[in-house]
Amino acid sequence: MYAAVNQYQNMQVTTASPEGILLMLCDGAVKFSRQALDNMNRGDINGKGIYIGKALGIVTELMNTLNHDTGGEIAGNLERLYLYVIGELTGANLKNDAKSLENAIKIMTNLRDTWTDAVEIVRNERCANKAEHKLQAAGSRR
Repeated sequence: MYAAVNQYQNMQVTTASPEGILLMLCDGAVKFSRQALDNMNRGDINGKGIYIGKALGIVTELMNTLNHDTGGEIAGNLERLYLYVIGELTGANLKNDAKSLENAIKIMTNLRDTWTDAVEIVRNERCANKAEHKLQAAGSRR
């Protein structure tokens, strides 16, 4: 069963657009942070640490893939946000602080929602551009 799930997840990642991968990573950071919070609330320190580590890995990767040359000010702002989330996750782990973990979850959820909106805008623009090109091509054939 797990092999089939892993195969399906691998297929999703290998066939996803860059925007889709970004959303999957944000989903993963939120999911693992919530699992860490659940473990924290149950007193499972080991489980909490494992899931915070996974969330930290994702947020660190998101930060490391920022392109400051292309992204400019936005990349800088995202880097500061990711550093803040990394600090919250680290503090939650070291101090067993649920509020820091909840704050990291809130920030990553809001960021994921913002990325979802941005991806939708880009997809709509791409569709509109494709439709416009098709109309132009059809008009030039007449």
